[in-house]
Amino acid sequence: MKPMKRSKRRPSPAFTVFLFLALGMVIFAYFHVKTVVIRGESMVPTFEPGRRLVVSDAYWLVGPIRKNDIVVVKEFTKRGGFFIKRVVGLGGDEIENVYWPKNYGIENPNFTVPPEMVFLLGDNRSQSEDSRSFGPISKDLVVGKVLVGG
Repeated sequence: MKPMKRSKRRPSPAFTVFLFLALGMVIFAYFHVKTVVIRGESMVPTFEPGRRLVVSDAYWLVGPIRKNDIVVVKEFTKRGGFFIKRVVGLGGDEIENVYWPKNYGIENPNFTVPPEMVFLLGDNRSQSEDSRSFGPISKDLVVGKVLVGG
């Protein structure tokens, strides 16, 4: 008896393209998409504590940081971690009628955001530690823009 020959089937070109696209999307997501969970009350009522958000730093895909975007920022204090706030001013924008804490040393309620900085506020102003207490922050500390809240 002759041994049976196994047929050599090649995957279809469409399937190969699909696999490469899927691999590319996984690699892209690994490096440019993060999920975060809201902790604290500073963004209520927009986001309740415990809500999961999808964040991306692929600005070529999601657009540059603009006013009213919600961003996740690396915390620069000793506590470390991250925080989430709304962008209310970009470099060169004048922020009017800001309530500054007395220990911040600013007496003028109007403030011009320095270049390459962002001015951030929480949506729940009475419960938010934001740029009113620590000033504008560098765009370099922005982890990414919030894309989806689940």
